[in-house]
Order: sequence, then structure tokens, then C-alpha cells
Amino acid sequence: MPSSARSTAQLSEHTRLLRCVQGIQERCSRAAPWEPDTVGLPDPTSPSALSRINDVAFYAHARDEVSALAAVCAHLVRLHHPDREEHCASCSGPWPCATFTEIARLLS
Repeated sequence: MPSSARSTAQLSEHTRLLRCVQGIQERCSRAAPWEPDTVGLPDPTSPSALSRINDVAFYAHARDEVSALAAVCAHLVRLHHPDREEHCASCSGPWPCATFTEIARLLS
């Protein structure tokens, strides 16, 4: 594949990945938080009440935690992008750099 075509394909992958994590951030910001009034509380006499209370606590924080993780991913993807000489603009290694490759693998 010619150098310019390879750069275009890799830039497209960079754009796709950035849009993916930005989409996660947007969905998180629009989602209603799961709180006790949203999901309800378990009956305190239930044998699994403690487990359910832990689930409610998890869900109550999940939206913010997922949004924070997506923000980290978006920041890393913005940092690691190809420059005009087919190197990573952040770490100066050959594009795609190891950081971008690993993020793309983990999010695919």
C-alpha cells in the first residue's frame, strides 16, 4: 500500500476510535444515573439484600466512572495521532505507535 494511502487508512482508524470514545462520553452525559429511586432498593429482609445494595452503589457510580475512563481514552487518542512524517506526534515513534495500537486493540 502506498505511503499516503496507509496514512489515510491509519488516520481513518484514529478518527474512528476517537469518535467511538467520544460517543461513549456523550451517552454517559445523557444517561440518567442509577440511584436508589431509579432502580429501587432491595427488601431488607431478603437474603441477598446486601448484595443488591452493593449493586445499587455500583450502578450509582458507574455512569461517572465510565465517563471518566472514556475521557482518559479520548485524551490518549488525541495525544497519539500521526504527524505528516508518519510518526506519532506524541511519542515520535513510527505510526501507528504502540500506545495507539494497544488502545485500538482493547476498544475493538
